[in-house]
Amino acid sequence: MSNRFEAFLGLSGELTAFSHFDLLGTGLADRYLATLDKVVGGEIVDALLAAFAALPSPEGEVRIQAVRTTILGNELLGDVARALIKLWYSGTWFELSSAWTERFGPRPANITFVVSPDAYVEGLLWKAIGAHPAGAKGPGFGSWAFPPKIPAFSGSRFQNLT
Repeated sequence: MSNRFEAFLGLSGELTAFSHFDLLGTGLADRYLATLDKVVGGEIVDALLAAFAALPSPEGEVRIQAVRTTILGNELLGDVARALIKLWYSGTWFELSSAWTERFGPRPANITFVVSPDAYVEGLLWKAIGAHPAGAKGPGFGSWAFPPKIPAFSGSRFQNLT
């Protein structure tokens, strides 16, 4: 794996609160990085990865605040990072806002689209809510009789953000 791909996984884990294992398990990490490159361009992706690499050590409130200000609060990177979060959770790239496009220029590939049929099925949304995607990965006969079990995110840095 390249350093760029590792940085992308690290950033994605930070933004989604899922582990490298979970992200790689979707089978979509390569495709999502390629989608990001295609939609916003390699220069912006590299700026996003550089901002991530410059964050303070991974423990504590200082790191969380740095993600909020350095990445999510950045005019150029914030909307891109939020679109990446939505991509991981839903499998859909949602078009960046018109305000972002007016400020940083139009991108021909910046339209709302589902990355692949697998992206819907492997969306992190399903794992996060303890459910299965409708029409895929059925949990078995009679499972509808029981409420979903929402798994705990052990060791999540984001538990105390409310």
